[in-house]
Amino acid sequence: MKRKLAVLLAGTMVMASLVGCGSSDTATTETAASTEEAAETVEETAEETTEEAADDTAASGDLIKVGHAQVGHESDWRAANTQNFQDVFSEANGYDLAFVDSDNDNAAQIEAVRGFIQQEVDYIFLDPIETAGWDTVLQEAQDAGIPVIIVDRSVDADESLYTTAVGTDMVLEGETAGNWLAEYLNGEAANILVIEGTVGASATLGRTEGFNNVAAEHSEWTILDSQDGDFTQAGGQEVMESFIKSYSDFNVVVCQNDNEAYGAMDAMDAAGITYGVDGDVIIISFDATHDGLQYTLDGKINCNVECNPLQATFAEDVLKQLEAGEEVDKFTLVTDEAFVAPGITSQYATTMTQEVLDARAY
Repeated sequence: MKRKLAVLLAGTMVMASLVGCGSSDTATTETAASTEEAAETVEETAEETTEEAADDTAASGDLIKVGHAQVGHESDWRAANTQNFQDVFSEANGYDLAFVDSDNDNAAQIEAVRGFIQQEVDYIFLDPIETAGWDTVLQEAQDAGIPVIIVDRSVDADESLYTTAVGTDMVLEGETAGNWLAEYLNGEAANILVIEGTVGASATLGRTEGFNNVAAEHSEWTILDSQDGDFTQAGGQEVMESFIKSYSDFNVVVCQNDNEAYGAMDAMDAAGITYGVDGDVIIISFDATHDGLQYTLDGKINCNVECNPLQATFAEDVLKQLEAGEEVDKFTLVTDEAFVAPGITSQYATTMTQEVLDARAY
């Protein structure tokens, strides 16, 4: 636009010089009129150019374009995590957020990242559905000069292929659950059923590893079975119904997220099996969402290990460091805690109260 305006101004100067070269009053009058018209055209064009530039600035502003490839909408935790990212990376906060719900489809999520690369976003946030299979597309992002920030979960890839990661310690979450159970049982035997999360997800792998680390130290514990509930309520109910048909002597059920716990409780309710503080079966859950903690407060879930979904602020802090040209840590830990039902005291968890529940943001 600036080039167009300069050409028009040059044309006006040429026409103005022709006025001095005219040989008659008529020519001078016609040339002056043309000069005036040209000047008006330049002024109008300049106004249009300024308006167009203003519109372009308003449209693009100084917004940082961010792509977010989310796992899906499989749980209450995921919904809270998605909302948190949309709140933090809003236009009002200076961001242009491109969001894709991958609906637990790993191939679709990989293509979503490729789409962000084609859109030439400034940053990519990736909540990987599965840990494996990311090397190629991460290399593509790196070749395009787009920083990739892994959030919530982790990838099984060369660390040089992504910029940094933000999330909780999934193995520690599993160990916290195991340590609490050991403390609670105090040497008593346990026949344990585990409803795992999505196959291949780092949350599933980490929580399983952490819990098994503790279980290996207790010969009085037996893990009867462990099956995939896909982090959904329907999946938790289906797996629990299958367990009930196969096992009659279990006294602990470990659900790797709250929604699976809701499904497991539905299945046990239908079968007439009691659970919780006053029941025959101990329930351990993960995520500590609002509803999960309500069940904990009600004594239906004995222990609920938090996985904090409010990770967007941590991710934004990292992004701001990168924008400032600063070096960032390879991993930023999002801290979380654990909660137990009223009447239970523990060195590994906080006793649930209404005040604690009311203070939860998710």
